[in-house]
Amino acid sequence: MADRPPNSLRELNRRRVLAALRDRHATNRGELCRVTGLARTTVTSLVAELLGDGIVVEGPAEPGTGRAGRPAAALTLAPQPQLVVGIDFGHSHCTVGIADSAARVVAECSTPMDVDASADRALAHAAATVHRLVEGLGARRTLVAGAALGLPAPVDLRTGAVGSGNILPGWVDRRPAAELAELLGLPVAVDNDANLGALAEATYGAARGMSDVVYVKVSTGIGAGLVLGGEVFRGSTGLAGEIGHVPVDPDGAVCRCGNRGCLETVVSVTHVLRLLQPAHREPLDVARVVELVEAGDVGAARVLRDAGATIGRVLADLCNGLNPEALVLGGELSQVGEALLGGVRESIGRSAQPGIVRALRVLAGTLGPRAQLLGAVALAQRHASPVGW
Repeated sequence: MADRPPNSLRELNRRRVLAALRDRHATNRGELCRVTGLARTTVTSLVAELLGDGIVVEGPAEPGTGRAGRPAAALTLAPQPQLVVGIDFGHSHCTVGIADSAARVVAECSTPMDVDASADRALAHAAATVHRLVEGLGARRTLVAGAALGLPAPVDLRTGAVGSGNILPGWVDRRPAAELAELLGLPVAVDNDANLGALAEATYGAARGMSDVVYVKVSTGIGAGLVLGGEVFRGSTGLAGEIGHVPVDPDGAVCRCGNRGCLETVVSVTHVLRLLQPAHREPLDVARVVELVEAGDVGAARVLRDAGATIGRVLADLCNGLNPEALVLGGELSQVGEALLGGVRESIGRSAQPGIVRALRVLAGTLGPRAQLLGAVALAQRHASPVGW
């Protein structure tokens, strides 16, 4: 396979063709022209190159897919004997997964740890876990084509640095992708956890097949991931979707970002548990709150519906601006289901434009706490190198 400059026009067009085939938006040359907007001669040339490289295979013609009734040959990605690494850093855990070319996680390890305190310790632990899992699979290191990691903090796309010391105090100004790439000897991509949740739900979960999706992670923090036109939208510096720091109460508590009355201060897991705890003798956690809601506890249901309504007021403005197909709720608090979703729907119904509301589906995420890990797997596959370790 001939070397190509990584940012050449031909290489960028090649990636567009591969992305269309990978996401099943196109299955033949004609559909590739339509989906990518590339000229037929360009698509024909790129497909020939990919067939020659063994990256794409040509299958039996599909009836009714060609011009003038002539069937068009089906194109699919060839099975690649490669693995990718997904790493999910939460505030209190590190989860590492090894996935095959079909995005099946074939080895996984999750470790409780204080990720906030030390980037050095967290990155070293992740690298050691990757080596151990790959060795445990009996796989050759040359099969590992890339890695991606998620962080519960904004990442500046211009520098690759963690953008907020208030959220991850032990990571300020660190460049985790570059540092982990050095430890692993692999290409490594990085994104924040909400973006990875959005990518996962749009690729494998509740919003699969949808092009314009807003994913909201409701956990210790609140963040949104945006998929627009089938791609994660990160903004000019990577800070798009920071809805947790939209002020909703001018006289509210001071937020860790330094502002007062941010959304995160009134609807996070921490705040919801604080509101409910005085009415219960036993210490509450999210699992217990889910049980209370399912048992018909009126107080728990009211607190969660109010939380959903507050989130919905912020999301209504976002939906008015983006007109998404779906709004997917994920994160720990989404486990309570309709108690939270109902409040979100009501607020959006009252505050968003009617046409926006009619086109919008408000859904619970289907991937649960694995959304961020699977999002890291999807990101790693998109950035993987054909040459691994």
